Order: sequence, then C-alpha cells, then structure tokens
Amino acid sequence: MTASGMQLSGKVALVTGGGTGIGEAIATAFVQAGATVVVSGRTAERLEASAKRTGAHAIAGDAAEETAVKALFAEIEKRFGGLDILVNNAGVTGPVSNAEDMDMAAWDACMASNIRGTILCTKYAVPLMKKRGGGSIVNMSSLMGLRGYPMRSAYTASKFAVLGITEAVAQEVGVHNIRVNALCPGAINGELMQRVIASRVKAENRTAEEIIRMNYTDKAALRRWVEPEEVAAAALFLAGPNSGPITGERLRVDAGRM
Repeated sequence: MTASGMQLSGKVALVTGGGTGIGEAIATAFVQAGATVVVSGRTAERLEASAKRTGAHAIAGDAAEETAVKALFAEIEKRFGGLDILVNNAGVTGPVSNAEDMDMAAWDACMASNIRGTILCTKYAVPLMKKRGGGSIVNMSSLMGLRGYPMRSAYTASKFAVLGITEAVAQEVGVHNIRVNALCPGAINGELMQRVIASRVKAENRTAEEIIRMNYTDKAALRRWVEPEEVAAAALFLAGPNSGPITGERLRVDAGRM
C-alpha cells in the first residue's frame, strides 16, 4: 500500500471531458497527487479555463471522432513521452424521454459520445500503456449502468455498455499489467445534474424541488448528493497503486442510493 499524497508522481494521465464537473475534479486530484495531467474535450475555451484552475494541460478533441482521438494520443506521446492513466469521463446525459417518444438522433448522439468515445480512447491508450509496462484505465459508468431508470433508456443503455467494455478489455490487457475498472456514480451535485432536472421538470410537470427530494436525495441512505470531489477520490484510488490487484470491477459512489 502507498500512503496518500504524491501517489501518482511521475505518471501521465488523460482525463476526457475534463473541462467541467467530475472531469475537472479528477484532474485536480490527479495533479495534487503528482501526475502530469492532460484534459481533453470538444470546447477549447472551456478546457483552457479548466487547465488554468487545475494545473493540467489542455488538448481539445472530440472523443467520439477517431481522427481527433488518434491526433490527441499522438500529441500526448510527443509532448509527455507516453501515457499511464486514462479516465474515460467524456459523455452526455442523452435524451430524457419515454421510448415511444424517442428522438433517435439524440439517441445516436448519446451512444456515440458515451460508448464510441470510451472504446476509441481505450483503443489508442492501450498501445501507449504497453510501452510503459502497464497502466490504469478508469471508465465512467453510472448507477444507471447497474439498473434501468424511467425516461433515461439512452443513458442507461450507454452506461450498461461501458461496464461491458470494462469487463471485456480488462481480460484482454491484464497480461500487459493494464488494469481497467469503472466508477458508478449516483446523483452528482453540479451543472450536469441541473440540466437533467430541468429536462425532467418540463417532461413531468413537477417542480425541481419535488424531483430532487423524491427521486434523488431522499432515495440515498445518506440523504444527500454526491460531490464531484468524492468521485475524484474514488478515481484516484482506482488509478493509483492502492488498487493494484483490482481490475474488471465496478465501484459505486452514490451515497447509498436505492
């Protein structure tokens, strides 16, 4: 076991979707643990602002576009010599809709970001990690990757898929000392959840306060939201040496939500 502190010293990490929320919190935790951190995402201005706040390096790119992903990893190898840690955090919430009313373009966009982005970044990370003699991949699933949730079939399907990718790839790359695990956060306090709640207010004709209380905080054993920094702490555990024998696993970070 390694003491907390500079447990990622000398490591190079990429956090996709690193411009806001959980991604920015993870970048902050990794920098504080001694890693050289790259944050990526589609919006360069947002990434640059996040990099200044966290001490990370910003490289823009869409995780769902293979040309952009290939260029991203080539740039990381050129500038930083390789890659030890990948956090597949980029994703979208997807449509809030009953199946019979589904906007299939929105469905496809959700699958592209959440599933295609995860496997594309994994595809280009693994060769770099092999060169380093190992590595750690942390995939962002969700509590909705463990059970279905009404009006969220797109997001649920995508996050179930992330767990399948996690388990399959863990078996492929373990021989190369590369570990692959997933986080399953519950309701996270922040901008992303506020957008989900706003969509539910329109779709369900209920107040935001009622939705938050009945569907989120009161359903958690701890009766509260999960904070982005708490998810970041779990990501740090899975990325670092203290989780050395753990691979192909999923870790709930959900305040005991039912």
